Amino acid sequence: MASVPAVLASEWTKVRSVSSTVWTLISAFAVTVAMGAALSALFNAQFDNLSEAERATFDPTFVSFSGTILGQLAMVVFGVLVVGTEYSSGMIRTSLAAVPQRGTFLFSKITVAGALALVVGLLTSFVSFFLGQALLGDRGTDLGAQNVLRAVVGGGLYMGLIAVFSMGVAAMLRSSMLSLGILMPFFFLVSRILASVPVAKTVARYFPDQAGSKIMQVVPDALNSSPAPYGPWGGIGIMVLWVVAALLGGYLVLRHRDA
Repeated sequence: MASVPAVLASEWTKVRSVSSTVWTLISAFAVTVAMGAALSALFNAQFDNLSEAERATFDPTFVSFSGTILGQLAMVVFGVLVVGTEYSSGMIRTSLAAVPQRGTFLFSKITVAGALALVVGLLTSFVSFFLGQALLGDRGTDLGAQNVLRAVVGGGLYMGLIAVFSMGVAAMLRSSMLSLGILMPFFFLVSRILASVPVAKTVARYFPDQAGSKIMQVVPDALNSSPAPYGPWGGIGIMVLWVVAALLGGYLVLRHRDA
């Protein structure tokens, strides 16, 4: 029987030794920070051209996280590759032979990769915030302002949860290509399109990305966005439920299906 510390060490070796997973995390950081900085500078330059409603609900903290829309896609890729590569490479048979306790194997992998995603997410969130506020100039804010620290930490938590959710989906589907083919269009297109359609908006606000992103807002309904029937912590709570459901589904599939 493999010990948990040994399995954790093995999973850490796997994650850091695969260049594709390392580069996806670097991409998540770089894309999020760069896009957030560019849009912060743009909002500062075009602030007077915003509508009255947008100026009234201007949220400098949320603006600095504008790059999350692309950065989360890199986190999706990271989460999918961490699990899906086991199946595409055939290593899943070797891994389960070494660690027959399938729950220990899966959750050790998720613990290691999830912790790494959370650390990168927090680093990305803080760098995005400080750079964004510098570019917003007098329209910026600081960590000492009410609810700002919660939003910045929440931004890192959001990115980490996106990665873990993707791991759960990949464990259920047992395929990197299929997982990416579903998750990428969902987060980049489907969720955002449905959130802007009046008929579908009521349902779309409970999608993991729509609910979880509320944690990054300091000003309610930032930039005149649609109001939600829950607050920042309620939104991240909904996202956590999605993550738990995905992990449970992944575990049940791994437990009851052959490698």
